Amino acid sequence: MNKVKTKYANGGMVEKNGVGGWIADILIYAFLVLMMFICIIPLWYSLVASFSDGFTLYNTDGMIWLPVGKWNLKGYAHVFATDQVFLGYGNTLLYVVSATLLGFVLNVLAGYVLSRDTRYRGIMIMIVMFTMMFGGGLIPTYIVMKALGFVNNPLAIIIPTCTNAYFMILMMNAYLSVPQSTVEAAQLDGAGHFRLMFQICLPQCMSIATVVLLYSVVFQWNSWFQAYVYLSSAKEWWPLQLVVNNMIAENTNFMQSGNIDYSRYLIQYGLVVVATIPILCAFPFFQKYIEKGAVLGGVKE
Repeated sequence: MNKVKTKYANGGMVEKNGVGGWIADILIYAFLVLMMFICIIPLWYSLVASFSDGFTLYNTDGMIWLPVGKWNLKGYAHVFATDQVFLGYGNTLLYVVSATLLGFVLNVLAGYVLSRDTRYRGIMIMIVMFTMMFGGGLIPTYIVMKALGFVNNPLAIIIPTCTNAYFMILMMNAYLSVPQSTVEAAQLDGAGHFRLMFQICLPQCMSIATVVLLYSVVFQWNSWFQAYVYLSSAKEWWPLQLVVNNMIAENTNFMQSGNIDYSRYLIQYGLVVVATIPILCAFPFFQKYIEKGAVLGGVKE
């Protein structure tokens, strides 16, 4: 038995963990701790490596838990030696804000439409689901983007990636989680579709909507392949992740120079820290919304 019932003098019953329950709890916590370390160790290694001595780190094998050699900021000095990182930050913020806001509007509209009991609802859901499983491919998509004039244009990052079928389905489920009695009461009071969508249903869906917003922000922050394909000749529009990828690629041959500067070995670790810290700092503020939105809709009226 995983649960043991204990009867008190006042007649109350309290369930407590049995032996099996304690074993299960220990195994679950041990697994979660293991997964936590698996996620944290690479980030910790990059952080301590970025403050290490380049020569000592280059000749050190295995995991390090503290900076090796003399602590220094030479790696960060190389990272910020040019304005590429700052330009990448600015472009990434532009893409994150614009694509997230545009995507939020589209997700709200699409989720509401897909949640209504209309004649063609099944067909629309099928079309949306089809795009989750099948795509046109990179080359046909590139041809379409070029025909639209989006190549080497920031719109190539904002418009095609602002939303996707998964976000629409999430918002559809969020609207479906609103009690039907609330919707019918608003309709009896004369509420039209826009009032029903924005004033009645959306406030009750904000937990899932916030989760969708966070997913969109993280996706845009980490995106680089889209820019690699469509902004290859427009470096002034490169997002941070593409700047990081390019700087690391340019630095791979630092050992072939005549006068070897081992501090350049620290560039890759400094770039990882610079590109990761902002999103890690913002994530805890959204944790409660993620936890609430993950279970919203699981209880039916």
